[in-house]
Amino acid sequence: MWREMAPDARTEVVVDGQRVVAYSFGQGDETVFCLNGGPGLGCDYLREAHSCLADHGYRVVAFDQLGTGASDRPADASLWTIGRYVAETEAVRQALGLGRVHLLGHSWGGWLGIDYALAHPQALKTVVLADTNADMPHLITELERLRAALGPETVAMMQSHEAEGTIDHPEYLAAITILDHRHVCRLAEWPAPVKRSIEGWNKAPYVAMQGPNEFLFTGNLKDWNRVPDLHRIAVPVLIAVGRHDEMTPACALRMKLHLPDAELAVFPNSSHMPFYEEPEAYFPVLLRFLEKHRSR
Repeated sequence: MWREMAPDARTEVVVDGQRVVAYSFGQGDETVFCLNGGPGLGCDYLREAHSCLADHGYRVVAFDQLGTGASDRPADASLWTIGRYVAETEAVRQALGLGRVHLLGHSWGGWLGIDYALAHPQALKTVVLADTNADMPHLITELERLRAALGPETVAMMQSHEAEGTIDHPEYLAAITILDHRHVCRLAEWPAPVKRSIEGWNKAPYVAMQGPNEFLFTGNLKDWNRVPDLHRIAVPVLIAVGRHDEMTPACALRMKLHLPDAELAVFPNSSHMPFYEEPEAYFPVLLRFLEKHRSR
């Protein structure tokens, strides 16, 4: 189960003149390389959720992506692209000498992980796609379905504020808060690492790439779709999704149907963070998958 742990190593990696901070736990020969969500979130929430894998003989590595956490926070908006983050991920892997890794991407980290897997297949042993999707237009239709559950009057209110550019209005924010607690984290009290990541959120990459909130996609990834390319990911893939996830089981199934070697786990009492919401179910599934594909 997850718990907060001090890293065994903290490493600064310079990528194209910018400082990126990486954290390492454990000394195992098998590395779980974590790509957290956001964009714009520090890696605290994903790092603290998975550092416990060190207890099972794995080395766990996570890093604050450029613009987040302890890494540099440049003001250059041209940096906020998935292609640049793919190059950054590879630079961190090489700088830390990780070799072939078990890549674990959560949410936006899953989008990044898919593009990374397509660009650097030689770097991978397996891929874990947690609470993510591969087809943004499909996800947007799923988000519209989740919004519709608030009722037609609430949806009309939200659409009006979005059209008028008044999404900071209290009634709009109240609707987003309800959606967040239904589909992002269903716990009454959000874990401390999640709160830390949110408190340090850099909205510049988030708005540029995704949009102003979890349920309105207007950024440069709104048309991103890698479903036609998923057949090229030949390594084993574990897809994890919460039944109430904002990136819904339908999104997860769409990925599974297009991957050559994938298994899918749905966590019935979770939304977007089963490693916090349902750890007693999530971690056995993850460990079984990793052990199955561990180098002997």
